[in-house]
Amino acid sequence: MKRVLSFLVVLSCVTSCHTTKKASAQKSNTDQEWNLVFQDDGTKDWTKQWTLDGLIATVEHSEEGMHFKAGPEANNDAHHGVLWTKESFSGEVKIEFDYIKTDNANKYVNILYIQATGDEEGIYETDISKWKNLREVPKMKLYFENMNTFHISYAAFGNDGEGLHYVRARRYPKPDDKPFNSIVVEPSYDMQGFFETGKRYHLTVIKTSAKLSFKMEHEDKVAYFEWDISEVAPIIEGRIGIRHMYTRTAMYKNFKIYTK
Repeated sequence: MKRVLSFLVVLSCVTSCHTTKKASAQKSNTDQEWNLVFQDDGTKDWTKQWTLDGLIATVEHSEEGMHFKAGPEANNDAHHGVLWTKESFSGEVKIEFDYIKTDNANKYVNILYIQATGDEEGIYETDISKWKNLREVPKMKLYFENMNTFHISYAAFGNDGEGLHYVRARRYPKPDDKPFNSIVVEPSYDMQGFFETGKRYHLTVIKTSAKLSFKMEHEDKVAYFEWDISEVAPIIEGRIGIRHMYTRTAMYKNFKIYTK
C-alpha cells in the first residue's frame, strides 16, 4: 500500500499570531463548514452520551471534567477501559477536547478510535453495541481484529518503560496472517508528542477522505501530526471511542464532535 510521508510542524504563537488576513479568512471559512453534532463538557452524568467497556474502569465527574480511570493492575486485560459515544457519526469528522494526563505512567497508551464499526465477520456486527457483552474484558485484540476503525495513539509509551513515546495511527482490522504493526499508517512519530502530567492540552483530530491529522496545543505551543489516507481503505461511519490501557488515567473536558 502506497504511503506518502507527511510532516510534523511545531509552531509557537509568535508564528500563528503573524498570519495574513487572507489566511485568517480562509481558516474562518473552513471552520464554518463544520457542524457541531455532539457536545459534552464532562461535568455531568457521562452515561447519557457514553457507554463503557470494562467492568473495572471508572468515570468520575467534577467541575474539572470527566476523570476516566483504567484499572490499576498492569498486564491484566480486565483493567483496560474504553468509553464509546452512543451516537455514530458519518462522513468527515472533527473531534476536539481538553486533556490532562493524571497518571505518572511511562508505559502503555491512550487511544482515540475514530468511527468504529464491527467488521461483519460472524458475530461482530456493524453496530458494536450488539456485541458489547464480549468486551466486558476489553482485550486489545477484540478491537484490532474485529473492528473497522482508525486508531490514534496519544500520550503513548512503549510497553517496556524505557522512554519510548509516540503518536501513531493505525487502520483496523488486522489481517489474520499479518503482525500487529502491519496496520500502522505511516509515518510513526516516534519520540514526539510528549504529554506532561498535570498540564492541560487541547487536542483536535480531523478525518477527511484524504487526510487524518492530530494537533496538540498547550499554552503558546502547537504540535501537528498528519497522515495521508487517500489510498487507505476508507472509514465511512461509526462511533468515537477513548481507550485507556491498564494503569492509565486522564481528565477530559469540552468534548466536541463536528461533521460536514
